[in-house]
Amino acid sequence: MTVPTIPLNTGQRIPQLGLGTYKMLGDDAEHAVATALELGYRHIDTAQMYGNEAAVGRGIAKSGVPREEIFITTKLDNPNHESADARRSFAESLEKLGTDYVDLFLIHWPLPNQYDGDYLSTWKTLEEFAADGRARSIGVSNFQRHHLETIVEGSETVPAVDQIELHPYFQNQVIAEFCRENRIAVEAWAPLVRGMVADEPGVASVAKNHNCTAAQAVLAWHLAKGHIIFPKSVHRERLEENLAAAMIELTVDEVEQISSLDRGELGRTGMHPDTMERVKGSIGDK
Repeated sequence: MTVPTIPLNTGQRIPQLGLGTYKMLGDDAEHAVATALELGYRHIDTAQMYGNEAAVGRGIAKSGVPREEIFITTKLDNPNHESADARRSFAESLEKLGTDYVDLFLIHWPLPNQYDGDYLSTWKTLEEFAADGRARSIGVSNFQRHHLETIVEGSETVPAVDQIELHPYFQNQVIAEFCRENRIAVEAWAPLVRGMVADEPGVASVAKNHNCTAAQAVLAWHLAKGHIIFPKSVHRERLEENLAAAMIELTVDEVEQISSLDRGELGRTGMHPDTMERVKGSIGDK
């Protein structure tokens, strides 16, 4: 099965559907990554904060899939925003992942109330990684429009990606529109809202139309909207189910039907990036 790809502003192409690894550790992470790659996934999303980069690296090696066929994303942890820490931790990430480059490296959170609010200096350190080829593309995660404007206006590089909370209940339209205007690809975390939309009649009717699950209908909606998604699972059957969503083509009316579920800010389930102040280490690499 071939997963659709979309172009980034760097010229790279990124698979629209990948495997998320949040809260996967040790053998579970290793097995899930190896299984996903065996099934045809070619995009793996991890982070320093997840504490599983070494396990992800082992899963990639175990799969036998050539490195150049895999799109690997990882992210800078919150305690590592200072330039020296960013450089050190990025080198450690590469070592854990067993690679000399990543396809995409993101600032995980802007932390506007930490580090004197200076995420621009952190971004300029990431530009070094792009310049020396160790990060093929660089981007951000959880950045609001005003954070993005600071980056775009204050540096030489427009982020390739902004990974944000985005799902039918919270479509984050202000940021999504800014990203479209500035050729920043949108990645959606919590794409299934932890399964909360599964019982929506509108989702159920779309699923019935395509003889698929509610989760597959929502994933197909994301793909139709041009989002990059990485649902997670450690179970082979669910990995297969999620991947099969790439074969479902919704009609314009079906896309609108699911889009009508937007609740605006009331639909947000995660922390707001403007008030997120948590600076802590990773879960622990195993």
